Amino acid sequence: MCQYSSEDGFATDWHLVHLGSRAVGGAGIICSEAAAVSPEGRISYADLGIWKDEHVTKLRQITEFISQHGAVPAIQLAHAGRKASKNRPWEGNNHLAPAEGGWENFVAPSPIPFHEGEPAPVEMSGDDIDKVIQDFRAAAKRALDAGFKIIEIHAAHGYLIHEFCSPLTNKRTDSYGGSFENRIRLLLEILEAVKEVWPGDLPVFVRISATDWIADEPSWTIEDSVQLAQVLKDKGVDLIDCSSGGAVPHQQVPWGPGFQTPFAARIREDAELMTGAVGFITSSSQAEHILRTEQADIVIMAREFLRNPYFPLQAAADLHFDLQWPEQYERAK
Repeated sequence: MCQYSSEDGFATDWHLVHLGSRAVGGAGIICSEAAAVSPEGRISYADLGIWKDEHVTKLRQITEFISQHGAVPAIQLAHAGRKASKNRPWEGNNHLAPAEGGWENFVAPSPIPFHEGEPAPVEMSGDDIDKVIQDFRAAAKRALDAGFKIIEIHAAHGYLIHEFCSPLTNKRTDSYGGSFENRIRLLLEILEAVKEVWPGDLPVFVRISATDWIADEPSWTIEDSVQLAQVLKDKGVDLIDCSSGGAVPHQQVPWGPGFQTPFAARIREDAELMTGAVGFITSSSQAEHILRTEQADIVIMAREFLRNPYFPLQAAADLHFDLQWPEQYERAK
């Protein structure tokens, strides 16, 4: 989850301790927050970044610590699209004008603001699209240099790639708009660029919003997600991280424990591709049930890890599994 604790995109000791604690706590994969592939692709001025070589040094320190403690370091690569140029959540999560610390040119497939009354994003030109693709490619190369072993392309939650995929936010009439094939084109071109520099023996995940949660107008649906997953499987994607929503503020989301798990199960079954289940998964028994019933291949947790960075150690005890504790903590076992 985003920590909004960077300056000029640089990771800090907060990120080292935040992510390192989860490795000490027994998690199998430690995935960073969304790392912006360009300054204008940040959600806020305090987002983590990976748009310049200088970002690599601190990130490498973090991946080395994660690896030393038995976990696999992963990174989300992201572009916020029309959700860019905000202040931090605890500061109101409002749009910031350039004079307030925001930026002038934030981009999207179509010039439609997220909230009524906000400035409209700039509709992307062909050159803008080419730049984003190359930004993701360069970020993937830096991620490899920094020691990450998994890349997750963030194509969910109403950020740029999801904005292209969903007909709610993509009103283009060129080769990047209209048909399903056109709307997923940017994601496929980003994936191709990433795989040019990312080793074939290291995994690539894609995080998607499996549905827009909009029933009364053309939107992105679970059927679209299954079709996309089938395409991504053929392109060499290893796993779909199955989240949902975020495209528009008037979505109708039935929040509740495990409410997104059926998406992981459906995509896993119909596309025959590995999936990760996310969303309101808070207990060891719940996570174990998802895996034992083969609804997903991995369980991805965020808020529960904010509450308890040592959740895996606790879960292992609950499930009578002998998970190795750090030697420094054995006395508390």
